Amino acid sequence: MDQSVVTVRELRKTYGAFEAVSKLNLNITSGEFFGLLGPNGAGKTTSIHMMSSLVRPTSGTACIFGADVVKNPVDVRRKIGLVFQDSALDRQLSVWENLRFAGLLHDLPFKLVKDRANHLLDLFNLTEKKNVPVLALSGGQRRVLDIARGVMHTPKLLFLDEPTIGLDLPTRRNIWRYIHQLRSQTGMTVLLTTHYLEEAETCDRVAFLKNGNLVLEGNPKQLVAQLANEILEIEASEPNKIIESLNDHLGPALQEFETLFFKLDKTGEKNLSMLISNLKEKFESKLKRVIVRQPNLNDVFLWVNFK
Repeated sequence: MDQSVVTVRELRKTYGAFEAVSKLNLNITSGEFFGLLGPNGAGKTTSIHMMSSLVRPTSGTACIFGADVVKNPVDVRRKIGLVFQDSALDRQLSVWENLRFAGLLHDLPFKLVKDRANHLLDLFNLTEKKNVPVLALSGGQRRVLDIARGVMHTPKLLFLDEPTIGLDLPTRRNIWRYIHQLRSQTGMTVLLTTHYLEEAETCDRVAFLKNGNLVLEGNPKQLVAQLANEILEIEASEPNKIIESLNDHLGPALQEFETLFFKLDKTGEKNLSMLISNLKEKFESKLKRVIVRQPNLNDVFLWVNFK
């Protein structure tokens, strides 16, 4: 039976009259790659801060490897690593000095600190930057150093709060290659928050938060398959007229500015070619783009948050 790593029951956080997280329930097992998704203000970071003992819950419980985050915060912090949205590095110190400081904070023997730091520098391609001050690194190099710093003590659970935000695509891919390599080597459990939904597609499970409430949870591939067989995407200068024309045939549309999204099941696909032909004939001057494509996790995100 899989060991429970994170057990959250009715977890709640309020700030005055504002409820940031409402009765959250989660169970994450050993070795899982779990994604906590949602728009800005959904409660993702607040949830992570409660689970990592940085913020005290208003009510409910959160346990990490059986240790209550309120009653045993020191025990919890020994077992977790945390990569914040904003860098926690000392920019005046060198790469090596930041890693050494992180290791000594966890009371690791100096030889072990040195061995682990060298291993991580090699893994993250930072060996040549070992003695360079952090402020002289690129944004991508600082981010991988943040991750290296977060795993210096080989945590059993790693929280990644928007680990690749603002980075270019090649750097993001490199960071994920390193993280997956770490997971493979150590069996580490990872809890991720991200706005880049393609990064969450490889998660074992994801949970969507909306206004502090958990509204959907499951395996990404299964959630995508349950959403629709295909997506009809239409960009038009007068989208409301398109909605009126297609609503009876395809059901309600999801609208994002001038772009409409219709979910297609097998029934809706039968007369699709004729529908599109009629649409182009009727609204030719208004249409900018009409495509039929496979659904993805971004579509699940859109329907959860805008329906």
